[in-house]
Amino acid sequence: MNQTKEPVKNGSTHQGESMVQSKEQKSTLYVVFVALIVDLLAFTLILPLLPSIMDYYQKRDQDTMYSGIASSVHDFQDFIGVPHTDRWNAVLFGGFIGSLFSILQFLACPVIGMASDVYGRKPILLISLIGVALSYLVWSFSKTFSLFVFARILGGVSKGNVGITTAIVTDVSSAEKRGREMALIGIAFSLGFIFGPLIGAVFSKMADKDQDFFVVPALFAFGLTFVNIVFVAFRLKESLPPKKRAKSLSTSWSQASYLVNPVSLFKFSALGNLKSNEIHSMRTIGFVYFCYLFLFSGLEFTLTFLMHSRFGYTSMQQGKMFFFIGSFMALVQGCCTRRIPFGKEKYVATVGIGILIPAFSIIAFAYSTWLMYLALMLFSFGAATVVPCLTTLISRNGKPHQKGVIVGIFRSLGALARALGPIILCTLYWLTGPQLCYLTGAVCLLQPLFLLQRLGHG
Repeated sequence: MNQTKEPVKNGSTHQGESMVQSKEQKSTLYVVFVALIVDLLAFTLILPLLPSIMDYYQKRDQDTMYSGIASSVHDFQDFIGVPHTDRWNAVLFGGFIGSLFSILQFLACPVIGMASDVYGRKPILLISLIGVALSYLVWSFSKTFSLFVFARILGGVSKGNVGITTAIVTDVSSAEKRGREMALIGIAFSLGFIFGPLIGAVFSKMADKDQDFFVVPALFAFGLTFVNIVFVAFRLKESLPPKKRAKSLSTSWSQASYLVNPVSLFKFSALGNLKSNEIHSMRTIGFVYFCYLFLFSGLEFTLTFLMHSRFGYTSMQQGKMFFFIGSFMALVQGCCTRRIPFGKEKYVATVGIGILIPAFSIIAFAYSTWLMYLALMLFSFGAATVVPCLTTLISRNGKPHQKGVIVGIFRSLGALARALGPIILCTLYWLTGPQLCYLTGAVCLLQPLFLLQRLGHG
């Protein structure tokens, strides 16, 4: 009797442990999802304000950094023989700020991820959030351009929480459910970009007469992040137990060093020996992803400045534009991206890149609002489909134990593209104007489109 009951007892115990583990996993995913939404709401508050912020420093700031850069810009214009286009200087300065932030993320994120492998996810996530909160606090006092740049530097160095969030989801999810649970991150991004810019625009109107317009949004971003810190501190459970952590920073550094070396990234050097056709496939997908995101992120960054100069858009109108883009992206992600049949990812990614070509071409010459919003619909479709599909394609390569490395390399290629895209495309905008800038981007998209079409995936 005892022998027949014992397996049932053990099985019941095992089932009970699995149920407890499942509840803990769901709780962790819930905390991560909420924390990421709050973080992205704070992060996106600044987006509709950037053109106005650059105008603010151009008109009022006389500190050494801004005047020095402006003087160098004018000297360069004289050297190459182009007229002084001060109304486009804000685009150039904005591109500098955007690329500076992304370059720091490109360098810092692998180090932050490496530290979380050694010391655990939760403590490093909290340190990251504290750094982000301090950057918003500094921003609220940024009456000079140099202080604003310092705030962005602090934010760029600290902004590793999205990568840690991805690692936490990987820690607590099974291979079968990981794709569905990773979709939570995409949903959080959509919600952040739908509501964050609009909230930032609304709060910029709430400043007192003697108060700068960016103070209230900056303080609100700080408040959101402070609440996030408390929420994570009390609700998030550590997802990486001590026995699974890396032994020391030195053992993790060799892995992280590959993620900050551009040559190693494009070659996928961290993966070691693989079949020639498989490594060729990954390198092609990685290069397509880099080219696409380089062009997309650069032109996306110039969009607010284009709407400001061409249509005279205020911060509130910029916020409504981001609300439109985010809402359409969420619609496409819900109705299309999540329902793509297996094996059709390459086709959908090809369509997404192809649609961006007429989108950028229309933006170049659109002087009516309805035509611009038609282009923004096409723009949103590409934004909602290309990256998820390319991520799915790259994840099908390599051995099971290499998936984390492959995704890490892929994310680093994206970070490098976002680091270089804004400053280079904004410089082109500054030199040639918006029409040639957007047409150049549209033509250059033909290269990743052609490479993707030739890729040997179904």
